[in-house]
Amino acid sequence: MRLILKFIALPFMLATGILYLVCKFLVLASGAVLGIISGIVFLASLILFFTAGLWAGLSWLVIAFLISPYGLPMAAAWLVGLIGGLNGALRDFVTG
Repeated sequence: MRLILKFIALPFMLATGILYLVCKFLVLASGAVLGIISGIVFLASLILFFTAGLWAGLSWLVIAFLISPYGLPMAAAWLVGLIGGLNGALRDFVTG
């Protein structure tokens, strides 16, 4: 019975392995691009503080934080880590 479950889990292990590698590459590439864009948006928010007012500058500052490496890319990296953990668990089940 356990051998049958291992054969059933094998395609899922391969699929999560490929998904993990693709998502990891996308997170790394988008994190680099969004890091540069967040710096530009941060500078724009500083200019908006003085020209348009407090709320406009503050809203752009929040947007800069969300696209910075500590915002949404960190959440995406966490989700990719969960996929990697699932792949590791399936790999341990199949090989162990």
